[in-house]
Amino acid sequence: MKRNPQEVIDRILDLLTELVDDAPAAQQAKTPPMEMLTIKECTDAVRGVSEHTIRKLVAQGRVRYIRTGEGERGKILICKQSLLDYLGGGK
Repeated sequence: MKRNPQEVIDRILDLLTELVDDAPAAQQAKTPPMEMLTIKECTDAVRGVSEHTIRKLVAQGRVRYIRTGEGERGKILICKQSLLDYLGGGK
């Protein structure tokens, strides 16, 4: 079944219009972005916790984090909410 190129374009436009119309509902369902902190920022955010302690929590997998860059030398970014939840100060 061969279609006219204009029919295909019209169908694509209809589908795109449906997607755009549904976009506000999809955006409302999104969760807010996670606030990520460096190890130094974690010590500033939570008084009495040392950089060494934060590094140990990361190494033990007790807080959520990502490592940016390549290899073991990449910067560690810790999820602020995960840290606060672990330390008992979360919502």
